[in-house]
Amino acid sequence: MATASAVPVPASHLDAARDAEPATKAANAAMAAPLPFSDVRDFEAAKKGLIAPVPDGVVRTASGTVLWNLGEYAFVEGELAPATVNPSLWRIARLNMANGLFKVTDRLYQLRGFDIANMTVIEGASGLIVIDPLTTAEVSRAALEHYFSHRPRRAVVAVIYTHSHIDHYGGVRGVIDEADVRAGTVAVIAPAGFMEAVSGENVLAGLPMMRRAQFQFGSMLPRGPRGQVDAGLGKGVARGTPGLIAPSLSITRPVEEHTIDGVRIVFQLAPETEAPAEMHMFYPELGVLNMAENACPLLHNFIPLRGAVARDPRVWARYIGDAIEMYGPKTEVLIGQHHWPTWGRDAITDYLEAQRDLYKHIHDQTLRYMNKGWRPAEIAETIVLPPGLAGRWSVRGYYGTVNHNVKAVYQRYLSWYDGNPCNLHPLPPAPAARKFVEYMGGAPAVIARARADFAKGEFRWVAQVMKEVVFAEPANKEARDLCADALEQMGYQAESATWRNAFLYGAQELRHGIFQLPARVSMGADTLAGLTTDVFFDMMAIRLDPAKAAGQSMVLNWRFTDRDEKLALTLKHCTLTHRLGEWSEQASASITTSRATLDAIVLRKTTASEAVMSGALKIEGDPSRFASLFGMLDQPAGFMFDILTPGEGRS
Repeated sequence: MATASAVPVPASHLDAARDAEPATKAANAAMAAPLPFSDVRDFEAAKKGLIAPVPDGVVRTASGTVLWNLGEYAFVEGELAPATVNPSLWRIARLNMANGLFKVTDRLYQLRGFDIANMTVIEGASGLIVIDPLTTAEVSRAALEHYFSHRPRRAVVAVIYTHSHIDHYGGVRGVIDEADVRAGTVAVIAPAGFMEAVSGENVLAGLPMMRRAQFQFGSMLPRGPRGQVDAGLGKGVARGTPGLIAPSLSITRPVEEHTIDGVRIVFQLAPETEAPAEMHMFYPELGVLNMAENACPLLHNFIPLRGAVARDPRVWARYIGDAIEMYGPKTEVLIGQHHWPTWGRDAITDYLEAQRDLYKHIHDQTLRYMNKGWRPAEIAETIVLPPGLAGRWSVRGYYGTVNHNVKAVYQRYLSWYDGNPCNLHPLPPAPAARKFVEYMGGAPAVIARARADFAKGEFRWVAQVMKEVVFAEPANKEARDLCADALEQMGYQAESATWRNAFLYGAQELRHGIFQLPARVSMGADTLAGLTTDVFFDMMAIRLDPAKAAGQSMVLNWRFTDRDEKLALTLKHCTLTHRLGEWSEQASASITTSRATLDAIVLRKTTASEAVMSGALKIEGDPSRFASLFGMLDQPAGFMFDILTPGEGRS
């Protein structure tokens, strides 16, 4: 899960929000009517085993900077949802307020409500096994200190990453020292393909994912009944310093058992499910099954709104089914790395079977309609969960939704193209919008009709048609405001936290413009160092500006002394390609350095000329070719690009 950390947002942004329209109040009431709100078992489970809540609900740095503040959500209380929040979403928002140190069973504890994810701690023979050390070092350190306030202080002897999303590994430097990993006194364990998955999902498309994540998590929305109330998987994402320590042990077999500090752990790989690299764990002596993020008490994403490679719900369901068969009869407690546990074998089996069937049902029914020739939006509007699933709290669409998951299944099998040639090569958004608005009689006429439809509660259509006016006339304040009003009402009706956040943040940007963040390095040193050299040069290739490279060609040899690697990099046809392990006799220049030095240049901790002067980088041949290569690369741009309007250079 790529993340977007919270930043202070002017309170005036929330003041600009409107109240719920009568149509929204009616829609929320109708949606809530058949749901079993009298079932409070989840509230009991969420509080079971609580030892102590997060101190003051706040995590601060030593200098006092607030990195996590549950007090922002003090408004989430009482069973009755305000008119501006979907009642079902209000319920999960209240559940996600459960926080602190929890005893799950003897020797196994969880720290919940310090971040969007849980940190699980198992007490071994001599030390602690930490599973998923949250997003940032400062917050994971605070969580572990909270554990130590109530349990014996012992060294961490192992860290386990359940999967390749940053909220499950980014805080690792808050709980262990990398020197101890190198010395072999601390193990870092992850599923096969972990480092490749971290690189692939967060690097090549990292900047647009960060921007889109602002909409998914609502990180830049004010907290409140008319703003961000939850993120589905938890309240939100903690701020601070993310890092990465590479695994010292990879789980490579489908099922693999290890004894870690006296604790037997059976690892079950589950790749291409919620993350490209993910695994479940069963602790036989504790009777605990850990499903990582593959069986949360909600409907997850097949593609998150931030973007990702489409996930495979068919294999996702299969791995859940395998876990039921292998571990169900021996499991007394089910945990995950989000939310609260489930106790009791019968309840666990029932819960997991519903999760298995949830993912398989959406997959199968989407394919059924695809084979009838239906289009993505048509299928998404048609499929509903069947009896036995629809009324269960544990499958509600708080994070993913049936609607956008259906479209993800379609994309996985048949791509973005719906098969209609009219949609194969349409005009880009801005010129198409100008023609649409012209055909509809001009912006004033369109706005007048849209206001009438807004009064009738047709918010989806108003947003759709006002989007065209905004793209045709980005400065049209009346169109922007009406589009914002429609998005806002859609947010108030949304059961999904991610949909609510996206709609409300869209409304905020239309009203107030893009909230510009200070410039920052887009990739941390740990992530950059963790990239394979192959991915590093792919990252370089996507920055090549063809206009600057026009008419040029060259071959450069590279040798990295700290990784015992060499490669030949070729520039031809305004494209960079490379071949690992090769060394060209036709190279214009050969560069010998370390990856650490090259990383430092990319991070602007040094310059190429300084590296040459110090001897850390040596060039044989024509040094001007090395300099010209870097002159052809785009500098990393800020990621606060336009989404709600055409954007500069795209109109």
